[in-house]
Amino acid sequence: MTKILPREFYSRNTLKIARDLLGCFLVREHRGKTIRAMITETEAYHGEDDLACHASRGRTPRTEVMYGAPGHAYVYMIYGMYHCLNVVTERKDFPAAVLIRELANIERMKTNKNEWEKITGIKLDGPGKICKFLQIDRKLNKLDLAKGEKLWIEKTAQNIAKRDILASKRVGIDYAQHCREYLWRFSLSAEALAKTGR
Repeated sequence: MTKILPREFYSRNTLKIARDLLGCFLVREHRGKTIRAMITETEAYHGEDDLACHASRGRTPRTEVMYGAPGHAYVYMIYGMYHCLNVVTERKDFPAAVLIRELANIERMKTNKNEWEKITGIKLDGPGKICKFLQIDRKLNKLDLAKGEKLWIEKTAQNIAKRDILASKRVGIDYAQHCREYLWRFSLSAEALAKTGR
């Protein structure tokens, strides 16, 4: 029985969610195939006061999903070619989200639907690579992740200790003035990754 993260999981503080997502599994179901991988790096974006957040310029057609109910996917394109997957957090009318930056331990469900096989030789160390490999694009924007259809996140079966979570500055936001100094990028330590069998 899968343990799909419920809406309540996403209805909390964004920084806490960004940490709690580490070790959880992102699952993609597409054209009869199911792939899952462990989330190993995230970034938090929190409110209109966060100059690195897309909502810092207010409510727009692009950011409308961020102002919606938590637990939905926010998918956008950068550089006109790469998609990025975020999960909307907190509460309705407050724009916040967590960017999924890195995945590890990639697995494909076998035909019998009871077992998983590892996919080796693939490194998903960037939001663009993640979306390309899992075929995530704007068609999945606003998708309800709590429903467990097409794309969802499952609870981790292991406990991630606080000492195994590293905090650092977010990437590619030099324009964000003082907000670029926030330690809102979270990743699993090398020791924690070794334990997961990466």
